[in-house]
Amino acid sequence: MKKTTGFLLILLVGSVVAMGADSPQFRGPDRDGKFADTGLLKAWPEGGPALLWKSDGIGAGYASASVVGDTIYVPGMLDDNQGYVFALDLSGKLKWKSPYGTETLDKQAAGSRTTPTIDGDRLYVISGLGVLTCMSTADGKPIWQVDTKTKFGGQDVSWSIAESVLVDGDLVFCTPGGQDASVVALNKMTGDTVWTTKGFSEPHAYCAPDVFQFDGRRVLVTMTAKSVIGVDTKDGKVLWTHKHETDYDIHAVTPVLQGNMLYYTAGYGSGGGMLEVSKDGASVTPKWSDKNLDCQHHGVVLLDGYIYGAGHNNGKLFCIELATGTVKWSADEISQAVVEYADGMLYTYEGPKKGIMSLVKASPEKFEKTGTFVVAKGRDKHWAHPTIAGGRLYVRYDGSLYAYDIKAK
Repeated sequence: MKKTTGFLLILLVGSVVAMGADSPQFRGPDRDGKFADTGLLKAWPEGGPALLWKSDGIGAGYASASVVGDTIYVPGMLDDNQGYVFALDLSGKLKWKSPYGTETLDKQAAGSRTTPTIDGDRLYVISGLGVLTCMSTADGKPIWQVDTKTKFGGQDVSWSIAESVLVDGDLVFCTPGGQDASVVALNKMTGDTVWTTKGFSEPHAYCAPDVFQFDGRRVLVTMTAKSVIGVDTKDGKVLWTHKHETDYDIHAVTPVLQGNMLYYTAGYGSGGGMLEVSKDGASVTPKWSDKNLDCQHHGVVLLDGYIYGAGHNNGKLFCIELATGTVKWSADEISQAVVEYADGMLYTYEGPKKGIMSLVKASPEKFEKTGTFVVAKGRDKHWAHPTIAGGRLYVRYDGSLYAYDIKAK
């Protein structure tokens, strides 16, 4: 679902008070790490913004929250190894929970790993073993379910399925990584198969796809085990591939686009680069590559011609010019961090062991941090991507969801 939900502006005593927008999918309204809220704090007090509440019991996992209207949707795995979507109200109280399939049993990282996608009155979520479920947002009742791994012959991958499925138009897309079915499109209403990527069979690589438009052609862009790929959403034709390899075939960062410049990156020292996409979206030309920003699974933000992201082996926060690959600045203070954006500021969440949230000015001129706090002291794996919606910062850590008030007073 590639759309942005606008802000609601209310005039009060001659001033403009900005209200937050929904966040119906992974990494915000357009799944690019940019959230639509305005009127937010530009600096945090010592100790960070006020904690409104902490909701426990949402199960093990690393999935982010989606927020639409007065409901928060977040998946987690309970002791029965089943994944459940937990629907919470805005005070953190449970409204309902609904199972969606067996999650991964990987002892290194057991738990949920995909963020729900909300489309109208339906929610779409995929389990670590590849079961894609469509359920009602009102009560969690299942509408349809497809075992994509079995149906499309998905290849086993080390850390299980870890994408957040994409809804665009009448279709829902996922990446089972099967023979002639690396990417598939299903009818979002019924779950019936619409197309598969015949002739392209690379395994799943933990990447959430996105869709971009070029001269009327809608192109799904994602990363598979060995490639960045572009797929015509009309018929599943693979328009182009660009080879990029990294250790363990982990390509978990969704590529980002500005104009016709597409940026991709991966961890383990492999780095990333910029591809120039043709006007019709049918081909790409490599323009530059760079190993400085080797982002593993934390996501990057592309804003006004500059890329902001944190390295993996090269554990710094970077600002890089998109057109040239020039490093504008780097900061040792922040490493291996999720990077997101709202209202002129970058929000960084450091893992895997730190759990440190920081607020940084989104500027190519220099690095300037204006606040920091620790989300939770606990075990390893601070991996979940935070969510910003309704003037709140939602951070998931293991079996708890934290809600912070980040509205300017």
